[in-house]
Amino acid sequence: MMEPLRELTRNHVLGNPIRLGIMLYLLPRERVLFKELLDVLEVTPGNLDSHLKALEKAGYVKLYKVFADRPRTAVRITERGARETGRYLRTLKEVLNSL
Repeated sequence: MMEPLRELTRNHVLGNPIRLGIMLYLLPRERVLFKELLDVLEVTPGNLDSHLKALEKAGYVKLYKVFADRPRTAVRITERGARETGRYLRTLKEVLNSL
């Protein structure tokens, strides 16, 4: 049990509840608009922006602009992000099952 617990604490990106929530919301979706994430997570735009930048820096998400009636920021999960989120969740389940 100690090693999986250590593994969870070493992932500073997904160890944050807001970033984990972002990743969980993105997993089953192809693309999400910034505004949709704001509504779902009920965080401030600045807070969401800083969490998305941390996820992008880690290579877990990709931010880009889409143009409709006006430019909007969209977010998509990367292969690495999906893989690491799955790994994090499996490790978390292992720790919880050992309690």
